Amino acid sequence: MINDNFYKRQYVISGMAIFVVIVYLVLLFNLQVIDQVTKGQAQGNAITQQAIYPARGLIYDRNDSLLVYNQPVYEVMMTMNEMQKDFDTLAFCRLLRIDKAMFDERILDLHDTRKNPGWSTYTQQVFMSQLKKEDIAQLQEELYKFHGVEIRNRTIRNYNCHEAAHILGSVGEVNWDDIKADDYYKMGDYSGRDGIERTYERELRGEKGIRKLLRDSKGKIQGRYKNGEDDVPAKAGKDLQLTIDIRLQQIAEQLLHGKIGSIVAIEPATGEVLALASAPTWDPQIMVGKERGKNYLHLLHDKSRPLFNRATQATYPPGSTFKTVQALVCLDDHVINQNTKYVCNGRASTPIKCTHSHGSPVALLGAIEQSCNPYFWNAFRDYLQKGNNGSKNSKKLHERYSQWRDAVMHFGLGSRFDDSDIYPQKGGNIPSEEYYNKRYGANGWIALTIRSLSIGQGEILVTPLQLANQTATIANGGYYITPHLNRNDSMKLRIHQTGIDRHYFELVKEGMGRVMTNGTGRHYSIEGVEICGKTGTAQNSHGKDHSIFIGFAPKENPKIAIAVVVENAGYGATWAVPIATLMMEYHLKGEIQHTDLFQRMSTSNTTQLNAKKE
Repeated sequence: MINDNFYKRQYVISGMAIFVVIVYLVLLFNLQVIDQVTKGQAQGNAITQQAIYPARGLIYDRNDSLLVYNQPVYEVMMTMNEMQKDFDTLAFCRLLRIDKAMFDERILDLHDTRKNPGWSTYTQQVFMSQLKKEDIAQLQEELYKFHGVEIRNRTIRNYNCHEAAHILGSVGEVNWDDIKADDYYKMGDYSGRDGIERTYERELRGEKGIRKLLRDSKGKIQGRYKNGEDDVPAKAGKDLQLTIDIRLQQIAEQLLHGKIGSIVAIEPATGEVLALASAPTWDPQIMVGKERGKNYLHLLHDKSRPLFNRATQATYPPGSTFKTVQALVCLDDHVINQNTKYVCNGRASTPIKCTHSHGSPVALLGAIEQSCNPYFWNAFRDYLQKGNNGSKNSKKLHERYSQWRDAVMHFGLGSRFDDSDIYPQKGGNIPSEEYYNKRYGANGWIALTIRSLSIGQGEILVTPLQLANQTATIANGGYYITPHLNRNDSMKLRIHQTGIDRHYFELVKEGMGRVMTNGTGRHYSIEGVEICGKTGTAQNSHGKDHSIFIGFAPKENPKIAIAVVVENAGYGATWAVPIATLMMEYHLKGEIQHTDLFQRMSTSNTTQLNAKKE
């Protein structure tokens, strides 16, 4: 019995020993680990970090002209727990030239954690931003009177040009969605909001640095931590060279003055965008500084929609400019050849009339030159009905339509360029078989139903950017390189082939050359330069028709491909052709020799015209 008790006591003693060891281990862990964490937290309370903002990358044009640079601005910062109770609000407002109501509103915004998730009485808050030196000059002189208020240096964008607003975009203050998506940003930071500033935000913004400061138990800043030894310097953003020629861009915007429309010019061999203009537009310099918000709202509510980039977002029926693609698709499928002829009865033609008077029957080159509607309708019908054994409606016709649609979309029409840096873009539309089945029923449509597609009308919608790219594709003889704006980015591998034999492109080029010598573009030329082009008039259900032109020059080894759209202006030959030839003349000659024509085009106001259809 004694031995049993001793035996049990042994277990109790062993248990107590183990307990003591565990206690010591816990204490040791607390001393070595927990205390270090606590020490780090305490140190965090004694050290505050301030961001050092990097210089944003500069932006140049293709000829090294500086377009966008940085200029210093100032921010008024507040640390609430450092501000004295008798803070002289009225004097502060007077020095900043604001009223008391604005002060109160801004303070409420700072306290609102929905608008300002980083709110804390111990950290600096941005009270006002993007102020010029003259805005803070008076406050700076009497800053010593306002404890907890600091003036911090920042930079904002400035511009050496008044053009290219849609291309360049703007920089503005981030919102809560930006902060949630990228922890790089804090409230009060800036980022690219649109255009190239948005597309290349990560490259342009650089990397923030860190400045460590000491503060006392009351949260007041006492100076630099370790004399700045642990500070991390900021890294400036990367500079960006664009593909555009700013002088050509300026000419484009001058030519669009008093008009609603767009111009897109591309270097065919590289896919580099030489100019991309949309009208109406705005001066990019009004989108910086403390007036940015007010100016943005003014543009937003302007009925002429200057913020809308018509070059990349507006969609139009391509009209007769589409006949070049129609010819190539039909040639490649051997539905037609150079000598295929169709009868044209002019305005008496059915089911599609011709708007030009010319001989009949007409072959391919004459049809392109004279923009013969019946020719392209008959070619389209024969394409769809090929192999149908006389049936006008069959599964085979639907298959042929899908094949036709696929061939058309290989020109970059009807969809966004997903591998491009151009922002924003709209896709447009080349209607699918499914669309017509839904609209008319699977057995409810035939070639006649969709005849308008043959001449670039109906449901076809494309952007001016796509039209310019279509033109570059023809100029290249069957391929295009994705249109883009960053000249530093090698795009040579982004080649898109149409799959159409190069021989057929030579035929279409010949027809486009005749347009400029004998057809609708014959009144405008460039000395010593052979131009290939195609005019068009896009029907507009909301008003007067749109004036359209596509072209490239010179015919051999083309240097520029261009698309021009002037809304509600009527004849393509009256407005779009001369604008395009002036653009090509400057790019190829380095000057505009047709000065009278340039003066007339740049001072004309087509919004006041009542032009007839082409």
